[in-house]
Amino acid sequence: MIIILLFITALTVKAQDDQKFSPEKFDAELQIFIINEAKLSPQEAAKFFPVYREMQTKQRGLYDRQRKLVTQTPNDEASCMKAIKERDEIELEMKRIQQTYHERFLEILPASKVYATLKAEDKFYRHVFRRYNNRNKPQFNWPQMPQKHGNQGNHNNHK
Repeated sequence: MIIILLFITALTVKAQDDQKFSPEKFDAELQIFIINEAKLSPQEAAKFFPVYREMQTKQRGLYDRQRKLVTQTPNDEASCMKAIKERDEIELEMKRIQQTYHERFLEILPASKVYATLKAEDKFYRHVFRRYNNRNKPQFNWPQMPQKHGNQGNHNNHK
């Protein structure tokens, strides 16, 4: 969920920078990827994707609310508490939507194909996020972990 939010935020920023991002193209690529990865027949895809898009529409409203929260900086304890509770509520609502739609998917497809679609969706977002992140490095300056020196990993030092 957080990865998807970060990804959507990054795409929004990227789209504002160069106006090349197309939501229609992105959705089409996602759909093709899911069809191929989950091995959906044309009939299965025709039944599945209208319900899937309905779920995405409901989730987008929550992503928008969450993105708005991320951009705010509460300035006192009460505001921080309110923001935490709102964030938690959004995440719980997201899970309720997923659960409801997963049950609907199971009415359309066998469980193995529903599982494959969920896995494909995750894989698609990871792949696109990685591709986007690699194209725009350095995005963050993460602190480096100190390297330990010595014989680590080399267990053939016996003479």
